[in-house]
Amino acid sequence: MGAYFLCTVLSVSAQEVLWQKDIKSSTQDFLSQVTPTVDLQYLITGSSIQSKKLSTDNKQNNGYDFHLVKLNQQGEEVWEKYFAGKNHDYLSASLSTQEGGFVLAGTTYSGKGLDKKEDSKGGSDIWVIRINEFGDELWQKTIGSTSDEEARAVIQTTDLGFFVAGNVQNSPQGYGSKDVLVVKLDKNGKELSQLILGGKGLDEVEKMIPTRDGGVLLGMYSRSNAGGSKKTENYGEGDYWIIKLNKDGKVEWEKNYGGTGDDHLRTLAMTTSGFIIGGESRSERSGNKTVGIEEGTDLWLISLNERGEEIWQKSYNFKNRDVLMGMHVILGHNEREKNKDLTKGVLLGGYTQAEGRVETDDETFWMFYVDENGNEQWRKHVKGESRKREERLAAVAVNRDGSIILAGTSAEELGKENWKIVKLGDQQVDQLIEKQDIKIYPNPVSDYAYVEIGFDFKEADITMYDMAGRQLQSLKTKNKVTKINTQPLIQGAYLITIKTDTNKTENAKLIKK
Repeated sequence: MGAYFLCTVLSVSAQEVLWQKDIKSSTQDFLSQVTPTVDLQYLITGSSIQSKKLSTDNKQNNGYDFHLVKLNQQGEEVWEKYFAGKNHDYLSASLSTQEGGFVLAGTTYSGKGLDKKEDSKGGSDIWVIRINEFGDELWQKTIGSTSDEEARAVIQTTDLGFFVAGNVQNSPQGYGSKDVLVVKLDKNGKELSQLILGGKGLDEVEKMIPTRDGGVLLGMYSRSNAGGSKKTENYGEGDYWIIKLNKDGKVEWEKNYGGTGDDHLRTLAMTTSGFIIGGESRSERSGNKTVGIEEGTDLWLISLNERGEEIWQKSYNFKNRDVLMGMHVILGHNEREKNKDLTKGVLLGGYTQAEGRVETDDETFWMFYVDENGNEQWRKHVKGESRKREERLAAVAVNRDGSIILAGTSAEELGKENWKIVKLGDQQVDQLIEKQDIKIYPNPVSDYAYVEIGFDFKEADITMYDMAGRQLQSLKTKNKVTKINTQPLIQGAYLITIKTDTNKTENAKLIKK
């Protein structure tokens, strides 16, 4: 999947590179994800072959390992870690947990040995590792059978447990050549349930998101008709297949969307009224697809309510083949009901891949923004400067402060990919995000709270007072988000005061539970 991405950025759209980080390697590296943390730091995850210098403690193996780099808010490296088995291990999904730290899910071909504590179950398996914010392992789990499993997604639910989703090939418990496997784990990694979903053909999970009721929504690419566990018929060659599971991991409803051609689901997001489903379509108006295609492959978005019923569908075209990489729902405040958010719109990011003829905008990263009814508000391209190098966009994330992280690989020649991470400021996106001057979360708090400063500053003092006005702690920060320890505090209310170098003072209340 190719996308030349950014070196020099379009100045017309008022974008600026805030920082760029290059992580060098002598081998071909795969970058899978950028995970923004609660405190606006970043975990960059993928798979690499370790260089000799890092593997002095007999951890050298001949294969790919899980590779993690944590960057701070300024893009500087905080730590770098590998998790190695004796064979190939590919990290495919990571998640920032609500309590701090991360969960990693990948595909492992390794048995027991090195960092891997459990035997192989046969073929490839799913390897899940829970780590703290410093990258130290808390627990790990190998999930699989004698068939080949691959990990695709991991999410945390409202009860702090996890759902892991992946695919399984030719499973005796399955239905087709490839089925979807969903496993529920408690917060300590204990397996609670397992479910295989699929029709008689090929079904692959692309994306999974948590839902408000503690369940999950699964987005699949289906090339199966009804049969097996699948109750819905396909309309064409490949369809969007969407399944809602309840908190116990049981199917609540399923839906198929597609035309007579090939429609490939890529991503899902939760809105205030339901869900947005996004992907690429090669289908004309047919099946239950009510919008046509202009040329090649278009983006196809469907808005659903919480029961999976269609609210609207729209298609968009960037010419040639459009690949959707990510989607971010922008929330606004509801004036009538203060504590209720409204979906203002959806920001989409991806790239255009040339098919046949090459034009100037081919293989460039694009962004566009639609309102809550799917009407396009604006779009823009972000150009790369050089065509000689191999550059591939792998992940895109929009931060709470409106900045954008783009991550991918960049190489002089194939087989020598370095990771490249760029943080962009974008005025148009910045204006979409509603900022609070000061925000504290979680609030009420039991142990650690995060203080987020919404306005611009170079340095700030954060001071905490009790209600009698006594100063309890004070710290200086240059960061937008600062972690404070509230463990020693007794139950009750406290005042947080922020004073910046621009002589601005803001106060907020913190409740210790």
